[in-house]
Amino acid sequence: MDRTGLNRPFARRHRRLLAVGTATALALPGLVTLSSAARAADADLARNGGFESGLDGWTCTAGSTVNSPVHSGGSALKATPAGNDFAQCSQTVTVRPDAQYTLSGHVRGSYVYLGATGTGTTDVSTWTQSAADWQQLSTTFRTGAATTKVTIYTHGWYGTGTYYADDLSLTGPGVDAGQPPAAPTGLKAGTVTSSSVALSWTAVPGATGYAVYRDGAKVQTATGTSTTVSGLSASTAYSFQVTATNDAGESAKSATVTATTSAGSGGGGSPDLPTHALVGYLHASFANGAGYTRMADVPDSWDVIDLAFGEPTSVTSGDIRFNRCPVTECPTVESDADFKAAIKAKQAAGKKVLISIGGQNGQVQLATAAARDTFVSSVSKIIDTYGLDGLDIDFEGHSLSLDASDTNFKSPTTPVIVNLISALKTLKAKYGSKFVLSMAPETFFVQLGYQYYGTGKWGGQDPRAGAYLPVIHALRDDLTLLHVQDYNSGSIMGLDNQYHSMGGADFHIAMTDMLLTGFPVAGDAGNIFPPLRPDQIAIGMPATTNAGNGHVSPAEVTKTLDCLTKKTNCGSYATHGTWPGLRGLMTWSVNWDRFGGWEFSRTFDGYFG
Repeated sequence: MDRTGLNRPFARRHRRLLAVGTATALALPGLVTLSSAARAADADLARNGGFESGLDGWTCTAGSTVNSPVHSGGSALKATPAGNDFAQCSQTVTVRPDAQYTLSGHVRGSYVYLGATGTGTTDVSTWTQSAADWQQLSTTFRTGAATTKVTIYTHGWYGTGTYYADDLSLTGPGVDAGQPPAAPTGLKAGTVTSSSVALSWTAVPGATGYAVYRDGAKVQTATGTSTTVSGLSASTAYSFQVTATNDAGESAKSATVTATTSAGSGGGGSPDLPTHALVGYLHASFANGAGYTRMADVPDSWDVIDLAFGEPTSVTSGDIRFNRCPVTECPTVESDADFKAAIKAKQAAGKKVLISIGGQNGQVQLATAAARDTFVSSVSKIIDTYGLDGLDIDFEGHSLSLDASDTNFKSPTTPVIVNLISALKTLKAKYGSKFVLSMAPETFFVQLGYQYYGTGKWGGQDPRAGAYLPVIHALRDDLTLLHVQDYNSGSIMGLDNQYHSMGGADFHIAMTDMLLTGFPVAGDAGNIFPPLRPDQIAIGMPATTNAGNGHVSPAEVTKTLDCLTKKTNCGSYATHGTWPGLRGLMTWSVNWDRFGGWEFSRTFDGYFG
């Protein structure tokens, strides 16, 4: 806490435009030539051949889309064969019988194949043994007299590594498929759980399938007239629409139906937190301009009180000590006995008291198994000594950074990250389901992982960027609260591809929307950091202008909460959902709020009652 954030400008790569040339046919004497009308009938029948819409239209055993390397446009296919799987991507295309077609595409990698099956004549394929850069593959075939469907594909080969494909096309006579179907009617929501909504609608004549949209984005398809949309966040409002499809295309969208998921279990092992909670840090080991505040004097507004700070005896030891503020620095400090008694009184009133590890001066690097084990034992001693409810991780500086080879947040290999995950899981298992686990990273360590999206390394230009992501992801089922410090921060790019700066509601809305929606990481559009539940999120804000850069007025706090929980009073940033179950707010700090006349906590109390 109370650190100066870093502003790392990020230059997004401009998408290149694919220029399509027009071929001119020369008629030779004695040869039959195609008329301009006949040539106009030729079309590219492959859907999403440039993978600009992800894997839409393709069925893949493995693979995702990336924005580097690409042959043209902004995306390409990346797939890696594993075991007996060639990592094939295919799609079935409607064609004319007894017609000539050309299949082509650009590939790179070792042993990359491009082909077509179900032609009704002779199935074809072409391949390259080694393409260090983009290489075009092309083959032709003629459909059989009764052939109306052909499957085109690309794949790699056993154990030959990753391959890439882009700009796949199937060129030939188009098919008059008639008209797209009418829009579905009768859409309604059925069974609703904390993570899913069942939908059903009336069948549409002439439809061969249906597409389901959630909050305006296509999320899945269905062949019948019902489906269940899963993977949703608890206590969150969603809107749904469906379209009907056939070979001619897609209908207009149906009328919208809305549904709000149920609250769920509360998650993170602490179901007895209030629905909306206020989290504050209490300066327990030091004094500064805010002055010392005794535990007994903390108002009932605060639901979670984080004791700042437990600090290491050395950066790499893992040995954490909690030393209360000495009387020479804090003349009004209470005795240890009174401090412990005040903690028990807070707990009896339903409050949670945690030890926060780290802070501005508490750099912790668990680089070895011995440091990990020492961390577990020393933190346990603090928790047991003061009878605390859990642990808050507030690692800053170089406590967490990535090794150059660590390229996937879902499977981290950096020792300081792997050991921290192991230590926190051990503590959670030791204290059980009621153990409160929270984290307070800066935006630099979380949302900046998206800002560097496209650089080819998810640490981007700084090995710390996004370095909390593997810890958060590994512990998402154990994590009670994540309250990112939306202050002392540089400008950060939101999901709207626009930079947002501190000082107003838009910054908090954009940063929180990323956590609740999910976002790409590491230059791999398929490598999505999954959304967290709204009951796990508290928004971090400084209590006063003295507490940190990025303070916002009570009016801006209200706008932030209105937009995220009600989708009203929003500014320029358009959220991807509505989350009435958002847990609440975190502030640095209780002491600074007292210094500011309790303005921050009064705003929270006034909003949530």
